[in-house]
Amino acid sequence: MEETPWGGCLMAYLLDANVFIQAKRLHYGMDFCPAFWEWLQRQNEAGNVFSIEKVADELEAGNDELSEWAVRMGTDFFLPPDERMLASLATVSQWVQGQNYRSAAVSAFLQDADYYLVAYALAYQHVVVTHEVASDGVRQVKIPNVCIGVQVKCMTPFEMLRKERARFVLDRRKRST
Repeated sequence: MEETPWGGCLMAYLLDANVFIQAKRLHYGMDFCPAFWEWLQRQNEAGNVFSIEKVADELEAGNDELSEWAVRMGTDFFLPPDERMLASLATVSQWVQGQNYRSAAVSAFLQDADYYLVAYALAYQHVVVTHEVASDGVRQVKIPNVCIGVQVKCMTPFEMLRKERARFVLDRRKRST
C-alpha cells in the first residue's frame, strides 16, 4: 500500500468474505463473469482493493475454485496482521463489549475474521466492503454496526463498484451472431 506524504496510507477497500462468496455463487460467477475477478486483481495491483489473511483462511477452507483463486492472490491481496492492526483490535473489542450484545455474540465476533477486518480498516482508514447490513439485534454482531461505532466507513460491493466506476463490458469485436 502506498503511503501519503503525511505518513498514512491512501484509502483502500477491504473486502469481507461474503463479498467473494456471494460474487462466486450469484452475480459474478467465475465461469461467466471473469471480468469481476480480473477487476479485483487489477484494483489490488493499483493499491485500491484488499482483504485480510483471516478472510483468505475462510475462503481456502471451501476447497473449490474460489479457494484456489484466494491462494493464487496470496499476501499481496490478503494482508497479514501487522502491529498497527493489532493495536486497533483493542478499540474494536472495547466498543463491541460496551454494547448490549449477548455474551455469545461478543465471543463469536471476537473469534471471527470480521473482528480483524474492522480493526485493519480502523488502523489504516480503509473502507470495509460487505453484504452485511446494520441490525438492532443483540444475538449477532454485524460489521456495519461495529464500523459505525468505531467510525470506519462501510459500504456494499455494489456501492464500491459504482464509486470506482467498474465496467464489465463485452468486447463488441468478439460478439457472435
